[in-house]
Amino acid sequence: MLFFSENRVSILLLMLLIFVSCDKKEEIVENPSVNGSINFTHFNHLYQEIKFKGKEVGIVHIYSEYPNYEFAIEPNEGFTCVDDVARAIVLLSKYTMLNPNDENKLIKIKKLTEFVLLMQHSNGYFNNFIWHDLSINTTYRTSIAELNWWSLRALWALEYAYPLVQSDTELAQRIELAVEKLLTNIKSDLPVGNLQTEFHENMELPTWLPQKYASDQAALLILGLLKNYQRTSDTEVKDLIDAMAKGILKTQRGDKYNYPYGVFMSWQNLWHAWGNSQSYALLKAGREFNNIEYIESALKEIDNYYPNILNNGYAEAFWLTKNGNNYSEIKRNSFPQIAYGLRPMVWASLEAYQYSNDINHLDLAKKFKSWLSGNNEANKVMYNPSTGICFDGIVGPGEVNRNSGAESTIEGLLILLEMENFN
Repeated sequence: MLFFSENRVSILLLMLLIFVSCDKKEEIVENPSVNGSINFTHFNHLYQEIKFKGKEVGIVHIYSEYPNYEFAIEPNEGFTCVDDVARAIVLLSKYTMLNPNDENKLIKIKKLTEFVLLMQHSNGYFNNFIWHDLSINTTYRTSIAELNWWSLRALWALEYAYPLVQSDTELAQRIELAVEKLLTNIKSDLPVGNLQTEFHENMELPTWLPQKYASDQAALLILGLLKNYQRTSDTEVKDLIDAMAKGILKTQRGDKYNYPYGVFMSWQNLWHAWGNSQSYALLKAGREFNNIEYIESALKEIDNYYPNILNNGYAEAFWLTKNGNNYSEIKRNSFPQIAYGLRPMVWASLEAYQYSNDINHLDLAKKFKSWLSGNNEANKVMYNPSTGICFDGIVGPGEVNRNSGAESTIEGLLILLEMENFN
């Protein structure tokens, strides 16, 4: 296959940089740790600067494989994506807010932000992946520019980065335009003017959330919208937050005494651990707008379902049906267990603690965090503070996936960073 000369040079450069970064991994020591636990060494290994669409941008490699942590390319998707670059922006932004003199992290934030901006499609949403030849994957189902995880995560990341990069007028203006274009579509595409419900497995479901029923995506949208509202005071954005929150409330099942103990379902009758940030989002929105209903609903899950997980074992996913007033499981998956499944519960527990000052909420967060240090069903340390490597997950009884890709690395660091103020 023939490429234009610029693409050929970019590919060769990319391959060279990948080779060098793999060979020199252990030499990366720039700002490795905070208080001895947060180590950016492996993150820095995953991070790379490339020439993309005529600009120098930052990316993070999705897959990093044990034992040498060389990079891999998913054949249907690509080697980097908006999902993980956006996660990296949030991580570095939160870190920089605590460490404002770290110029290196700010440079990375700007270059990662450039990548996200260049992935915005003309329809306002974002494509997710790029291929090894630096072309955008516009066709695979996890990369189509639509109202989906990657577009919502782009919103969250751009709003996180904005206050840190606003002195760069040109970049700040491009963020403003990209967010405005995205939100125009989101406001148009979500049917929040018609809050209708449907039933599935005898459970009432909201139909106005992303992907119609996606409570988990609605939570991520709230997090991005809250940052936008704090910046713009746009009343339409507040109305959209309230609509998403009302939808999430309708997905809560059970209570203190009845299974599944106040859990928020992810989609229809499915609960999964990864990305289930409903309690955290409701607490953030409830505290922002002094809405006690959102707060109490979030605390119902945190106070009842979270202890149940700790006492009875983690689950990766389960499916429910309802008979009368009782819920029962149709199916349950115990594995894989991943950092992305723990991080939402850590964040929600800490947010609850900041609201309640109840030490039980802080204890919950610490117990979930201890999954990283070996308090898990495999009895294996999942995060190594001397390297910054966070394994990709527990895939069966006593069996650990020792790869360490972008998602697990960043989600593990997000757990540790959030815990810094509470140790």
